[in-house]
Amino acid sequence: MITTHINTPHYQNRVTSNDGTSISYYTMGSGPGLILVHGALSMAADYNTMAECLGKDFTVYAIDRRGRGLSGPQGKDYSIIKECEDVAALQKKVNAKYLFGHSYGGLVVLETARNNQDFKRIAVYEPGVSVDGAISMSWMPAYQKFLSVEKYLDAFAAFSISAGPEKAQKLPPWLMKIMLRIFIKRKERQQLYGLLPANLLEHIEVGNQNNTYPNYREVQADVLLMHGGKSGLRYVSKAIEALTKVLPSSQVKEFPKLDHFGPDNTAPAEVAQAVRDYFLKG
Repeated sequence: MITTHINTPHYQNRVTSNDGTSISYYTMGSGPGLILVHGALSMAADYNTMAECLGKDFTVYAIDRRGRGLSGPQGKDYSIIKECEDVAALQKKVNAKYLFGHSYGGLVVLETARNNQDFKRIAVYEPGVSVDGAISMSWMPAYQKFLSVEKYLDAFAAFSISAGPEKAQKLPPWLMKIMLRIFIKRKERQQLYGLLPANLLEHIEVGNQNNTYPNYREVQADVLLMHGGKSGLRYVSKAIEALTKVLPSSQVKEFPKLDHFGPDNTAPAEVAQAVRDYFLKG
């Protein structure tokens, strides 16, 4: 769920959600409407390359989820229900029939689709669906402590070790902090630091949704379940397996060479092509 680049968005618009919060989104391309929902520790602009690729066949509405960009705050009563209301407000405004979500955004997409039959097809890449506690929450106490004293790099490292792939979980905090400084530019780290509080609230919701995957029997849209062969995140295989069993209509697509960050970093054009083909077929 870590973003390592910042892009410039296209055309900015706003929609008002059910609780009065202003939600910002960017529009690009032409064709049938497609809403793109980003993951945690990221913003709509981080998916600009993927949105541009999809924009060749769709009008893409890349939403800045509440708590970042020019969208309103998460609010004291934040929950994933609010996120679903935000997506629903945008769908109602633009009449989009297609929906894509990555990581936590994939969880938002699945929850949205439970109660919204207006979407024809949806696609999710490694959605943040926790099965039997597979998405760890053990990092939260240390993370909250570091945030309270503004030790943002320490908080980021604690999250990256616990919630990252198995090889990251073996690293000592001091080494993880060095690696984060090396591989993520200062400007990008500052963006990430600003999203750390939102990341905490979003993962609390992931924990609250643990083992609720049977609810996705209610999803009537056709669903493309995507994952990377080199993700290294132990929750992914459990989530894909569980979702395949309960979704009324689904198809699985593996990208053998990709990791968790395929849509926003590793291979956005490749992921976009798979989404395009699925949405336009039949």
